[in-house]
Amino acid sequence: MIKRMLIVIAVFIMSIAWLAGCTGGNAAKTGLMNKTEELVYATAKDINDMNPHLYAGSMPAQGMVYESLVENTKDGIKPLLAESWDISKDGKVYTFHLRKNVSFHDGEPFNSEAVKKNIEAVQHNPNKHSWIKLSTKIVSVNVIDEHTVELVLSEPYYPALAELSMTRPYVFISPKNFMNGETKDGVNGYHGTGPYKLTEHKTDQYAIFEANEHYWGGVPKIKKITSKVLPSGETTFLALQKGEVNFIFTDDRGADSIDIEAMKQLTDSGKYQMIRSEPMNTKMIVANSSKKDSPIHETAVREAIWYSIDRETISKQIFNGMEKTAQTLFSSNIPYANVELKKREYDLDKAKSLLEQSGWIQENNGKVRTKAGAPLTMKLYYDVNSSSQKSQAEFIQNTLKKIGVQMDLAGEESSSIANRRSTGDYDLLFNQTWGLAYDPVSTIAAFTSKSSYYHTTSGIVQADELYKKIDEVMVSTDENKRKSLYADILAIVQNEAVFIPISSGNITVVAPTSLQGVSFKQTQYELPFERMVFK
Repeated sequence: MIKRMLIVIAVFIMSIAWLAGCTGGNAAKTGLMNKTEELVYATAKDINDMNPHLYAGSMPAQGMVYESLVENTKDGIKPLLAESWDISKDGKVYTFHLRKNVSFHDGEPFNSEAVKKNIEAVQHNPNKHSWIKLSTKIVSVNVIDEHTVELVLSEPYYPALAELSMTRPYVFISPKNFMNGETKDGVNGYHGTGPYKLTEHKTDQYAIFEANEHYWGGVPKIKKITSKVLPSGETTFLALQKGEVNFIFTDDRGADSIDIEAMKQLTDSGKYQMIRSEPMNTKMIVANSSKKDSPIHETAVREAIWYSIDRETISKQIFNGMEKTAQTLFSSNIPYANVELKKREYDLDKAKSLLEQSGWIQENNGKVRTKAGAPLTMKLYYDVNSSSQKSQAEFIQNTLKKIGVQMDLAGEESSSIANRRSTGDYDLLFNQTWGLAYDPVSTIAAFTSKSSYYHTTSGIVQADELYKKIDEVMVSTDENKRKSLYADILAIVQNEAVFIPISSGNITVVAPTSLQGVSFKQTQYELPFERMVFK
């Protein structure tokens, strides 16, 4: 009898040990974490399709998995997968000397053939990539030898290296993941050359990235990164307090998972630190100048909205003074953007005057102005996962009532808002500039793209002149001429009030106090997780 009981106890102990082992293997799912080697970050959206040659995926996630030929830093363009490069005297030929002994996560070699196949795959989907001007300049990709590849352009294009450094589309995925030799219709895997590889993904729940043990830049100290999908706000805040997640950061749409007050509460506990980048982008409201059946088609209406936004109060009350007010599309630290432009400070009397001069009349103490029987109403779309956008929208809505404008609000997923921007199905929507590493080139190039800001700019009187100057500035080799053209471009959109700036946006990270090496790249879309380490 005693012998039988001992056997039962032994089996029970072994079962407990086995269950403990299973629990440890699913740490990210249960909330238990190895605090020295793992980060679990909260995100309001799934990583989605990680095909780096399309645009549905999470950019922070793609930034961990894929790499480009060069990297854009505050000190200029630096080597990444290309150790060096040469540019021909006529500016049309770029010769890249590739880093050796680099492989994709599936063991495939990274070489000139892989570069050629990837770039050509992007080029075979021209409509999708029309917003990036480099895609319209590439004539051919030529393999010189195993580690030397040549990129031939139709004409000089000074932003070429900057656009090659972007998070997508000119990054590299294993040719074995191509489908029928292409990526435009999907891929069968997500193997890049980056410091982390995607090892598990459960849609709308979590994704797990593990350190690339063969990474050419050295094995990351953080061995596992889990992206956990949680609703923004209280749910994410409670998850941080419970230790179910231990890292949050501003997502690639400019939204924070929790508000500033919640961040301060976490940092006051002594368990977390809050790190903010320098200003990287401009948060703004984008107006659809091409929508002729909406009042927003009128410049005077757009100007009136601009004058009606109390940026100082938004900065102090919504952002707790942590984001500075903005009066121009780009801040002065952006190249070519330090120019004198028309300013529109908060002034409700000026806003009313503009509307009255344009024929929008308030009759018999009516609440909403009318013109030829039509009411002065419009709709503003905001990211439903961004508490700050919702707060700003409600604040602006209440202010506009004072001047006789009815602004209806609609919160939607960021993907839905992006689709509205590309189709023109909007009056106003929240957005942000591409950011420090890419601007002014990327945001301005998007003015002409039907998948981006074409509907924003195409309804203005000077649209043709604007597009002509954009084409000229992208190929100009004369620095003084570029400065002049950029000044003209910025003046046109400023005067037409199609991009209504609100604040200079930062990237915010909330992380354990023991995590060292938290820093930012020049982009607003990626974080250098491979540089982080627990102390």
